[in-house]
Amino acid sequence: MGAFLLLFLVFFPFLAAYFVYPLRHKGRKYRIIFVWTISALELAAALGLLLVPAKAVLPQVCGVGLRFESGSLHTLMAVLAAFLWLETALASRDYFADRESLNRYYCSWLITLGALMGVFLASDLFTLFVFFEIMSFTSYMWVAQNENPNALRAGQTYLAVAVFGGMMLLVGLLLLYHLLGSLIFERMPGLVMALRPEQYGELLAAGLFCLTGFGAKAGMFPLHIWLPKAHPVAPAPASALLSGILTKSGVFGVLITSRYLFFSRQEWNMVILALGCATMVLGAVLALFSVNLKRALACSSMSQIGFILVGLAMQEFLNAEDALAAWGTVLHMMNHGLIKLVLFVSAGVVYVGTHSLDLNVIRGWGRNKPLLKLFFLFGAASIAGVPGTSGYVSKTLLHESIVEYIHVLEHAGMSTADFRMVEWLFLISGGLTAAYMTKLFIAVFVDRRAENQKFSAREYMGRPTRIALGVASFLLMAFGLTPGLTMQPIAQRAAVFLRSGEFHGTMHYFSWTNLQGALISLAIGAAVYVLIVRTAFRRKTADGAVYPDLWPEKLDLEELVYRPLVRGLAFAGALCARVAGGVGDFLVLAGEKLLYLKAPGVFVPKRNENFGVYARRPKRFLIGETFAFDLTLAGVGLVGALLYIVLR
Repeated sequence: MGAFLLLFLVFFPFLAAYFVYPLRHKGRKYRIIFVWTISALELAAALGLLLVPAKAVLPQVCGVGLRFESGSLHTLMAVLAAFLWLETALASRDYFADRESLNRYYCSWLITLGALMGVFLASDLFTLFVFFEIMSFTSYMWVAQNENPNALRAGQTYLAVAVFGGMMLLVGLLLLYHLLGSLIFERMPGLVMALRPEQYGELLAAGLFCLTGFGAKAGMFPLHIWLPKAHPVAPAPASALLSGILTKSGVFGVLITSRYLFFSRQEWNMVILALGCATMVLGAVLALFSVNLKRALACSSMSQIGFILVGLAMQEFLNAEDALAAWGTVLHMMNHGLIKLVLFVSAGVVYVGTHSLDLNVIRGWGRNKPLLKLFFLFGAASIAGVPGTSGYVSKTLLHESIVEYIHVLEHAGMSTADFRMVEWLFLISGGLTAAYMTKLFIAVFVDRRAENQKFSAREYMGRPTRIALGVASFLLMAFGLTPGLTMQPIAQRAAVFLRSGEFHGTMHYFSWTNLQGALISLAIGAAVYVLIVRTAFRRKTADGAVYPDLWPEKLDLEELVYRPLVRGLAFAGALCARVAGGVGDFLVLAGEKLLYLKAPGVFVPKRNENFGVYARRPKRFLIGETFAFDLTLAGVGLVGALLYIVLR
């Protein structure tokens, strides 16, 4: 029975996706009921795994086989994914009430669900990679769904990062398989321990390739560039999934790489900690500057991924005393999914009512909408770590793990300066979170309504959307008020996957010591909002508040670094091809002169028009050709790698 549930969760959405297009002839009502039914069945099957732990193997697929298992973090993430899919399915009816081209969206929506289940239920890295790549390409449809210039450009960025990350991950997995001989999770720690010291460099290289591939999907700095661009253009239900759960597939891979390959390796831990701090702080700063509601929430997701990575690093540093860090890591993954469901679906309600996400246009739209205001407040309070919410619990555990390691260093007589800085970066990032969420809440629900604001003739929030927001908001508060009864058992069960030690003692979540960290962050947030946001990021005018966009366009990392780098590589490749062609022409001409002295003109060298680099065509066409050529080579490499695996 358990094996059936595993295979059902992974492959049933793939099968169901084929029935979306035939249902288009029946009308929207039947299609949305079908989507709701599939989501509910997936959630029921995922909950069934709580009672029936299982393993399943599909042998000889690609010569290696696909392996799945449930239990611990596998099951938690599967349940969370199924729950978020059902909730966003409920919200989709109202959001897409007047939209077209939904068959494509729902088809990719279901395939992505199956692929994500394959990622979370995988028991080896090969299985994870197969479904990880399927998920990356099918979720591209969400970003490009609206087919306007911004959506297509954001989709291009999303796909480029996905392709790059996938190729890096494939290289890492090939190196690991060559080095260890197996990619099964439970075997990898023992195989790593058996490596010779001189093989550690190869292991580190493989780990860095894997970290790049998984980090790209997680939205980790410096591969976060797709997050702020994909979310504003994607439909709000898709944004809730992209932010709330698809980024966790990347985090899931980073957890496996760190805990199963580099257990307690200090140099690896420092890399994860540095990347986590950079992601945490930069995401919060970007969110504070943003004047687009969904872009701010997207940057917020980047920051929260940083919090999770910091928790992972602290688990590595604490070794056997890492229980609190492991609990905080898995609980913040769960909390972030629920929080972003509430916030992005609420943003979708605002967008449907105003047809805009600009704070200067949607300003004050929610003043007379108490239910939506309450839901958004629950999400904002939880992500800011206000005591009594689930976000407070996970952030408190993460902060406590930093403090705990500082005490370890003090007892050992070692310097604590670096980790005190990490603690303050953690607290300041939490304060910035409170500041930008306060900015968003006041702009949408408190400020005076903007002039010429559009009104919708129909009800602003339908019953299915109210149910989705109400259930998620209730969970945020219920978990936050009863952490010992609800969240701690979840954390203890899920942390087994992270190979955490046992916690000996009692965690007092609302003790004064633990409340201090949250209160310091909230005080920092209040100071930032009053002293900076109200003076520089919000200006009063005769028509009400105005939110200027102060972030310099030149600091766009994609436009500043990545696109020029791609253009430079394309030009370098074309130049090398032209030079190689010139060498060939020279050899042909030399051969003609030496071998055919009495018969000139037998060989005719290529002329410049044979080379695209000199053709009089738009530069974008040349770059497109070169990019297509690169993708072709990547595909050839992927096929070759798969053939190598099959025939080995």
